[in-house]
Amino acid sequence: MKIVVDTNIVFSAILNTKGKIGQLLINGSNHFDFYTVGLLKTEITNHKTKILKLTGFSHKRFDSAFQIIVNRINFIDDILLSNSDLQKAIELVCDVDIDDIMFIALNNHLSAHLWTGDKQLIKGLKNKGYSRFLNTNEIYDIYLHKQLKQ
Repeated sequence: MKIVVDTNIVFSAILNTKGKIGQLLINGSNHFDFYTVGLLKTEITNHKTKILKLTGFSHKRFDSAFQIIVNRINFIDDILLSNSDLQKAIELVCDVDIDDIMFIALNNHLSAHLWTGDKQLIKGLKNKGYSRFLNTNEIYDIYLHKQLKQ
C-alpha cells in the first residue's frame, strides 16, 4: 500500500519515536511503501529548534531520530509531478492549507493515500469529495491486520 506522509506525521514521529506514529513509520515499512516530497526535509529542518526545545534532545539525538525516520520514506523529486497533479492539488487545498499542495500532488501522482493528522486539511478535503487519506488509527489497524497474517 502506497502512503504519502506529510510533515506533521514526521514531526510527531521525531517527537516520540516509541509512540504509535514513530513505530508505524519505523516498523510499518515492511507492509507499507511510504513516500513524501523533498519539502518535508526543509520543513523539519526549519522546525529543528522547536523540536529540540520540545524534546530536550541534543543535536546528535535529533539527527539520529530524523535519520531513522526519513530512511523509511521514499523521497520523490518534485519535478516528477505533472502540471495536472499540481493544478488538481491547488484546487483541493487553496482555501484550506496552501502548504500541503506538494503532498496532495504526490498523493494524486502515486494514486496513494495521504497520512496526515491535520484535521483542518482532512475536513477541507472531505468537503471537496476527496477521500484518499488515512489517519493514524486506520493505518495502525491495517498494520495489525497485516502483522497477524504473517
